[in-house]
Amino acid sequence: MKLKLNPQKRITVICGHYGCGKTNLTLNLALQAAACGQKVTVVDMDIVNPYFRSSEYRKLLEEKEIRLIAPVFAGTNLDTPTLPPEIASIFEPDAGAVFIDAGGDDAGVTALGGLHRSLEEAGYDMIYVINRYRALSQTPEEAAGLLGEIETASRLKAAGIVNNSHLGVETTLETLLEAIPFAQKTAELTKLPLLCSTAPDFSLQPGEQLPEGFCEIKRYVTFCWETDSQ
Repeated sequence: MKLKLNPQKRITVICGHYGCGKTNLTLNLALQAAACGQKVTVVDMDIVNPYFRSSEYRKLLEEKEIRLIAPVFAGTNLDTPTLPPEIASIFEPDAGAVFIDAGGDDAGVTALGGLHRSLEEAGYDMIYVINRYRALSQTPEEAAGLLGEIETASRLKAAGIVNNSHLGVETTLETLLEAIPFAQKTAELTKLPLLCSTAPDFSLQPGEQLPEGFCEIKRYVTFCWETDSQ
């Protein structure tokens, strides 16, 4: 099963709390679209958090002919990144399918607020990524409250939720199934559809089946303290 996006919306914004896995989801969606022959642009708008951002995967994206728009000074030791002027080009049709990796929390998505009119005119979908196993968003109430802050800061509205609950390389089928009630309750509180739940490609053991409503995704983003299980 693949996450189905609205074909009428060329721009997809991926938002969520720090560590929820939105960058990894952004990479999966972009690479999936490119594999289908689409022209793709990825925008790294995480100008707050210098770690685990789309800019770190420039080589991977460029190998698949995916254009990356990154903050000025991304990849350096300067801590004052700003959005580049070429950000305006995403509103041109020849930018293709656009995936925006938004910053975590309300502070990280504030930059989107300056683009909200252009995004509304162009048409967009904003996906809210949740992870039960991350601090400050471990209950449906916390996750719903955080979305409200993100929507206020960005001046945008989410269209759906992706449950990306995992524990890194320790993720098991049980890990995935235990997070389903959390995801369902968050969707209920926010009055948004639960688009799918994700399963890292290494999380299932031989003989285990992908549960209904789950999308298998490849894990590109890893933490420095983890041992790569693949």
